[in-house]
Amino acid sequence: MDSKSLPFTLYRVLSYVTGIALILLAFVAMPAKYMVGETSALALVPAPAGMEHLFGPESVLMLFIAIPHGYIYMAYVLVVIWLALGRRWGAGKTVGVALAGTVPFVGMVVEHRLAKAEKAKMRAQSGEAQGAAAGA
Repeated sequence: MDSKSLPFTLYRVLSYVTGIALILLAFVAMPAKYMVGETSALALVPAPAGMEHLFGPESVLMLFIAIPHGYIYMAYVLVVIWLALGRRWGAGKTVGVALAGTVPFVGMVVEHRLAKAEKAKMRAQSGEAQGAAAGA
């Protein structure tokens, strides 16, 4: 693996890990904290008997999902900056890719599009190299 592909590979992995962590945060941990249980802020439904510790303001799910998600997202942003510097992206693209990791599913869609563009760019460069070698 060369120095150009390492940041892109890390970005691809972290975009999916960040996306999954964000989905768990948005659709599991936050609802468990704010919507389930008698002491929760919205208290839409009671907590299942014997599982009260998983719901409400003191939900342990926040400890196991929200905190790791924060650290994973920080690593994601650092890798996006590393990738942007290596690829000479503009500030708008860099910020856009970094912010894509804050919306469920969007980071994975952006990663897919960047990977598709990267593969097309690599094919074009290898085609140019083969053409130059054949012409020499």
